[in-house]
Amino acid sequence: MAKGRAVHHLMVRVLNVRVLNARATRGFLDADGLRVACAIGRSGISWRKREGDGATPAGRWPLRTVMMRVDRRNALSARGPLGVAPIGAQDGWCDAPGDRNYNRRVQHPYPASAERLWRDDGLYDVIVVLGYNERPRVQGKGSAIFLHCARGDYQPTEGCIAVAKRDLRRLLPRLSRKTALVTGNKNARL
Repeated sequence: MAKGRAVHHLMVRVLNVRVLNARATRGFLDADGLRVACAIGRSGISWRKREGDGATPAGRWPLRTVMMRVDRRNALSARGPLGVAPIGAQDGWCDAPGDRNYNRRVQHPYPASAERLWRDDGLYDVIVVLGYNERPRVQGKGSAIFLHCARGDYQPTEGCIAVAKRDLRRLLPRLSRKTALVTGNKNARL
């Protein structure tokens, strides 16, 4: 029983994205005492997220699952309470407003616009899918908002939150379906 309590104690309840202001594209992700650098959308944080605007949506988003490219030797081997789904060469995420599969995982070739999850740049070696714009899905409100691997220089994303792969490795075992990612907290301080 004590072992179960110890594991529960290590679980992160809230991942807070903290930035200097709403237009910033870099900041920190705080996770119960662990603070790591992060990149966010090229348009900062927005309370009025729209498809293609490059903004990270403000709000509180549950974590849904982890997706991972298992063919990469440097892919993370950490398994946690969220579970891991493999990313295959044909996997994509529909970003076409008006399509019946908008903001859902799809298979390529796909007749509408869909981002490829199988990428050569390593950014999607590991993806934590956020519960953004899912129930109900609002067409054009934004899709494919993930926590994923950052570029080495923390370049802005298209709206996701990105951290170093080594930091994802540290975080994954501590994340569960009870964890939420929070952006746009007006009281957040660096």
